Amino acid sequence: MALTSRAVVASAYGGPDVLRVIDVDPGEPGPGNVLLDVRAAGVNPTDWKGYAGVYGTDPAKLPMRLGYEVSGVVSAVGPSVRWLTPGDEVIAWRVRGGYADQIVVSEQVTVRRPPALDWPAAAGLLLAGTTAVHTLTATSARDGDVVLVHGGSGGVGRMVVQLAVLRGARVIATASPRHHDDLRDLGATPVAYGEGLLDRIQEAARQTGPVTVAIDTVGTDEALDTSVKLVADRARVATIVGFARARDLGIKALGGGAGADPGTAVREAARAQLAELASDGTLDVRVARTYPLVDAARAHRDGMAGHSTGKLILIP
Repeated sequence: MALTSRAVVASAYGGPDVLRVIDVDPGEPGPGNVLLDVRAAGVNPTDWKGYAGVYGTDPAKLPMRLGYEVSGVVSAVGPSVRWLTPGDEVIAWRVRGGYADQIVVSEQVTVRRPPALDWPAAAGLLLAGTTAVHTLTATSARDGDVVLVHGGSGGVGRMVVQLAVLRGARVIATASPRHHDDLRDLGATPVAYGEGLLDRIQEAARQTGPVTVAIDTVGTDEALDTSVKLVADRARVATIVGFARARDLGIKALGGGAGADPGTAVREAARAQLAELASDGTLDVRVARTYPLVDAARAHRDGMAGHSTGKLILIP
């Protein structure tokens, strides 16, 4: 067992330039815990929001470990571990400090890695997937609905599109035109965002039927204003980003922001189902790009630019 592991930390609050790779002791797995050799770690906006100060700037939290989802191989198990043994290949979410060579996690946050899902895709499945499940559950999206997804080409947006289609809903998804073919392949009717968005969605709805559910993954005023104009029932409009305006508009705020519903039970219950759907390709996890662990800052800059279709992944 290795006594040291590399880990990415934020050494201060600020931009990606505050990220450092340091040596840490991964520790021994205690009761109910396992030590993972990390094969891939998912990159998500909540990672850089933490050190950007979105959730506060408490100096006691520095240096800040990053990374909430990983895929890896169990290398050691602690007492009372019931289902895992060394050599098992798993996906883990929600973890702390996943940007590392090794990490100790609770057995409870793991699911088996489907053999058909490679390490990077496995590491990009659960955070976006469980978020998508939460949005559809919170808005009661079901067979016969017409679901509007703002940001349909992003990591969470692509998951929402696919899972809504699997529920029997028709989907209209906003994205830049270069992503429209991908969204059509997923079963959605794509619409370009920007000036005139409401008119374009209403035109698309002539084919799909009126929009009954709206899910925002981008947080722009355009997305939120359009959503409430199209969906009269505010309980069927949700955002995972626009928390401040959600309060003013009376719509659902979901996730880790102030006043938002974290949906912990819904998200945790979705892990096994998502792994099963991804195991045979029913759910497509698109990896846009992979980076070495030492290039975490570059991965974050690319993620902040928002031009990628799919997930960004670190490879220790």
